[in-house]
Amino acid sequence: MLANLININKYYDGKQVLKNVNLTIDEKDRIGIVGVNGCGKTTLLRILTGKELPDRTTERDGIVSFSSKATVGYLEQMSGLDRDSTVIEEMKGVFSELDSVMERMKALEKQMNEASEVSPEISEEYSGLAAYYEANDGYNIKVKIKTVLSGMGFTEKEYDRVISGFSGGEKTRLAIAKLLLEEPNLLILDEPTNHLDFKIVLWLEDYLRDYKGALLIVSHDRYFLDRVVNSVCEIELGMLTRYKGNYSAFTVLKKDDVKRRQREYEAQQKEIAKLEDYIARNKVRASTAASAKSREKALDRMEIIEKPVEVLNQPNLCFEYKVTPPFDILDVKDADISVGEGSRRKLLAENITFELKRGEKLGIIGENGIGKSTFLKILQGLLPHNGRIRWASNVKISYFEQESTNLDPHNTVIDELHKHYPILTDLDIRSLLGRVGIKGENVFRETGVISGGERAKVCFALMMLEKGNVLILDEPTNHLDLASKEAVEQALDEFDGTVIFVSHDRYLLNKIPEKILEIRSDGTEMFGGNFDYYLDITRRREQEAQQALEAQKLAQAQAIAQEKNVRAYKSKEQRAQEAKKRARIKELEDLIEQNEQQLAVLQEEITREEIYSDFELMNSKCAEIEKLKNDNDEMFEEIIELSML
Repeated sequence: MLANLININKYYDGKQVLKNVNLTIDEKDRIGIVGVNGCGKTTLLRILTGKELPDRTTERDGIVSFSSKATVGYLEQMSGLDRDSTVIEEMKGVFSELDSVMERMKALEKQMNEASEVSPEISEEYSGLAAYYEANDGYNIKVKIKTVLSGMGFTEKEYDRVISGFSGGEKTRLAIAKLLLEEPNLLILDEPTNHLDFKIVLWLEDYLRDYKGALLIVSHDRYFLDRVVNSVCEIELGMLTRYKGNYSAFTVLKKDDVKRRQREYEAQQKEIAKLEDYIARNKVRASTAASAKSREKALDRMEIIEKPVEVLNQPNLCFEYKVTPPFDILDVKDADISVGEGSRRKLLAENITFELKRGEKLGIIGENGIGKSTFLKILQGLLPHNGRIRWASNVKISYFEQESTNLDPHNTVIDELHKHYPILTDLDIRSLLGRVGIKGENVFRETGVISGGERAKVCFALMMLEKGNVLILDEPTNHLDLASKEAVEQALDEFDGTVIFVSHDRYLLNKIPEKILEIRSDGTEMFGGNFDYYLDITRRREQEAQQALEAQKLAQAQAIAQEKNVRAYKSKEQRAQEAKKRARIKELEDLIEQNEQQLAVLQEEITREEIYSDFELMNSKCAEIEKLKNDNDEMFEEIIELSML
């Protein structure tokens, strides 16, 4: 056991956010925490890390304990760094203790080199420090830093940049990198994938899957949770329930749990009704009054089962349209994406070409900063561009903007809808807002003070009223909790019009589009499938490129060997040695070929759902792949060394 929470309660302004929460974290746990926005997920993390205190009513409440060997690392949603440090200084700071050990070792080495006789004390101290340094992987510090910074998207050219010059998203990536290098045995992350591009998230997932310590992660990224966690804790109505398995397993188990609780609730309600009826009929009769009194006491002692809530304020969205456009709905030819004007114009991407048919659903992806959101505005004619963008007649676009800047921040939610649709009654508007999950007094709050998720729901309500036959959406699930994301997915899935959207939500990219458009600086590529299909294609290409590189290395080694053989003088002994060398090279080449065949099989296996959805099996396969690659690298090195002899 690394950490234990017992009977954690927390109130804000008289409202109970956490109710008798209990959680034990063991050494190999990978726990995902989910729940609607505002349910207390981040509060629980802050209580665990001592940044907030639980509310205690007795000595047995609000206990947070750690084992003596626990080291805790916590990444908050807004983590800070030393803004005056450079990247490399901040990362090296993690290893300051080991650096001090190395400095002491160097000082001792100097003493030993200069002394005519080394004292046993110095020798013993040096041996102890060397053993400690090696045991803590001190000789791999540079490799570790380079590996993690590269995985988090930083090049060596950026190592000497001062942190204050980086953007907010870049600072978050640096904070994650630093935390990973610290290697705490309990790593706590709050929304770690926010604003990360796909490549970085995929690298982070792989890194965390191999992480030696325990993980506790709050995330709305369902794809991430599927790949990383082995249990899911849901906070609902203040209470925490733990389910075994990843996020997909949780959704199945949760439905079964709700059905079970519903049956228990209904059975208890029937029992209560029977008891109340018996008490009402028999308490006034002398012959049965004692029995009625006994049952009344039993009813008072009964622990009431609360009616289960499957999803709190589950939105129910529905997009419809009135006018059907032609079949060939969009033609884009040699379009570009740029920002700025005149001499300050910066070209982000060019040669963008694709077509779209009525009813097709297109997901757009690309590196951060490539201009995906800008491109959605270009498609609507809101920004200038080169090239051709031609829409069919009778197209009506309904647009979801990521930051909801189309809303007047001083309008209340209900007034904002009235502004656009004055013909609607308050009852009509409140009914619509209820469908998107905005209820009660929240309809009278200003749009400028409500959360990003609530503003997104207001925008969805407006889209439902607009009746567009083409939906263009920029990060539609970005600010939403899991239940709201699923509601948006269902609405987009059931919509039979055309959908174009930009998203980092891989779960959404898997479920909705039948096409993925990847925007690159030099053009685009269309993939005829969902995100998993895109990943399968791109990974296969990377594997083929790696195999080609290894084949090139082998060919170079063989060429060196051949040239060496031609030029070398071959005495009898030399010929014997060379025969032995050639035999060894042939043996190594055969082993490499066998490993390549095995690698191809394993790399194909890890793309299967039954493999990557099984955490332990996936880990085992990845370990096999890593070992085979390392073995091949070592054998390539041996071939090159033999060829140089």
